[in-house]
Amino acid sequence: MNHLQIDNAYGIMAIGFLAQAFFSARILVQWLLSERAKKVLSPSAFWVLSLAGAYLLCLYGWLRNDFSIVLGQFISYYIYLWNLHAKGVWTKVPRLIRYMLLLVPMVALALVADNAETYFNRFFHNEEVPLWLLIYGSAGQVLFTLRFVYQWYYSYHRAQSSLPAGFWLLSLAGSLTIVSYGCIRSDIVLIIGQSFGLVAYIRNLCLLYQGRKR
Repeated sequence: MNHLQIDNAYGIMAIGFLAQAFFSARILVQWLLSERAKKVLSPSAFWVLSLAGAYLLCLYGWLRNDFSIVLGQFISYYIYLWNLHAKGVWTKVPRLIRYMLLLVPMVALALVADNAETYFNRFFHNEEVPLWLLIYGSAGQVLFTLRFVYQWYYSYHRAQSSLPAGFWLLSLAGSLTIVSYGCIRSDIVLIIGQSFGLVAYIRNLCLLYQGRKR
């Protein structure tokens, strides 16, 4: 590996760690605010940090030719936006930025569709990620991302942004799967990033259980 490849590898890793820093910060903020309130909260900062982390982690997955990472971020992206709208934050964002946030994923999908064969070979014929591992990693990302689909469904029917018990159970199961995938791929970004949240997921479940007892 030459110096340019090493520099590129470190640069990609830095993007991944920055993305995980945003995701870890959202969990930390949510956890601290929930501990203070003695109940599980869904703060606006959680969704803002989620959006920032999603952009960076999607870029990281793209540069790593890792389809499972990109897939996970695309599924949850617009759910983050819905929650920002439900929290009343979306309308406070400048209109130009709102348009950019809405359109960037669609433009990216259009570019991929226009060069479908090239991107298919790039993601699915990656020697570093055999097909069975790609399926396993994608399944973990889908499971992890389904928590936001469930969260959106739960919140939509209650007309408010909430983080119910099912969200944290799916978080726990998905995170454990992604950590094991990261171990197999020797992806320190996924291992460290996902491991941080495990304690918070369990703690939120405990807060919900205590709240129901009260």
